[in-house]
Amino acid sequence: MSYIDNIRTFVRVYELGSMSAAARDQRVSPAVASSRISQLEAHLNVRLFQRTTRSLTPTEHGEIFYTGARSILDAVEDAEARVTAVTANPQGTLHVAAPLGVGRRLIAPEVPGFAEKHPLVDIRLRLTDRNVDLTAEGLDVAFFLGVPEDSNLRIRKIADCQRVLCAAPSYVAARGVPRTGDDLVRDKHECLNLRFPGAAEFQWRLTTPDGPQRFNVSGRFESDDGDVLTDWALAGNGIALKPVFEVAQHLKSGALVPVAEETPPVPIQMACLYTHRRHQDPKTRMFMEYMVQRLGAKLRELEL
Repeated sequence: MSYIDNIRTFVRVYELGSMSAAARDQRVSPAVASSRISQLEAHLNVRLFQRTTRSLTPTEHGEIFYTGARSILDAVEDAEARVTAVTANPQGTLHVAAPLGVGRRLIAPEVPGFAEKHPLVDIRLRLTDRNVDLTAEGLDVAFFLGVPEDSNLRIRKIADCQRVLCAAPSYVAARGVPRTGDDLVRDKHECLNLRFPGAAEFQWRLTTPDGPQRFNVSGRFESDDGDVLTDWALAGNGIALKPVFEVAQHLKSGALVPVAEETPPVPIQMACLYTHRRHQDPKTRMFMEYMVQRLGAKLRELEL
């Protein structure tokens, strides 16, 4: 299996853009990962990557080899999946991505339960609030909130997540209680925004008597980490628009209170993304089924 291992390492180095990241992904030392790449280069008699102290980029030969190497691994995985389907005993590694809040509060707590049922499956969970590329990053499943940008991917809906506008009692005491989206805009409330580099101007989509409407809210604080917004809201720095599951404990304790309740946020879709090929893999399919069932029940429990 040494040649296949070398190919797997090459593919992960190519996809992650880092020798050390690929080594962690493959659970080997950077020295072993580097050795595997060197063995491949010696076998092919070409250089696959240009290495400097600060960067690692594929050469033209590396670009060409990646296409074939990826096809080889796909074929091996498909063959293994067919055998697994017959034995009903999934095995292998699942690469999963999720937003920070979703991953920490919903996905991560359920992973041990799935692993207990399927002890031959290893799970690599990556948490990030940025958009991920399933194909380029070698992911099997990506959980998300909202509407995906890539229409070529398959979507498995989990639930519509209830959301809430909330603030600390200290903020409400200082600024008053906004009752509608119009109050948020007119009174220039400090609205805490989740925004990424290059994102469009932020608007909050709220439910009004005339249907969903967008409100051009503003505020001095922005972050690309949803938990940072929660911390700012708890400290009395403004109003946050949050999925209920992320702030349920704070609402229950009174550390945060709902505001603008006459125009609540439009619910947001929670779903998982996958490619058609990944869905043929029993471990991917079984993981999604397990999470859809568990997360759907948990979200219903946390609704206001």
